[in-house]
Amino acid sequence: QVQLVESGGGLVQAGGSLRLSCAASGRTFSNYAMGWFRQAPGKEREFVAHISWSGRSTYYADSVKGRFTISRDNAKNTVYLQMNSLKPEDTAVYYCAAERTYSDYVPHSYEYDYWGQGTQVTVSS
Repeated sequence: QVQLVESGGGLVQAGGSLRLSCAASGRTFSNYAMGWFRQAPGKEREFVAHISWSGRSTYYADSVKGRFTISRDNAKNTVYLQMNSLKPEDTAVYYCAAERTYSDYVPHSYEYDYWGQGTQVTVSS
């Protein structure tokens, strides 16, 4: 079992930045690759970014590429999502998730085993 707790969400103006954190506890964090997803009101949950267990491989949704950066610190059992140049369309609840498919690109939510409770990000125009 892996417990995930997100933090760092909030209200920010367009063009601003936020850094989300996801703290893991339970089983060995470094055994899991991690992803960030988001869900806006009335929309399906969508893939944002993925990072391999080692941190050497990362993938991003086209909508956030060049603006968001996923990283991890296995010593701190934490994965991060640095979000820059935020847009109103980035407004959503952001979730972190853990998986062990051993693939470098895991964009589908059903492939993830554990989820956090989410943190709200609101970007005003």
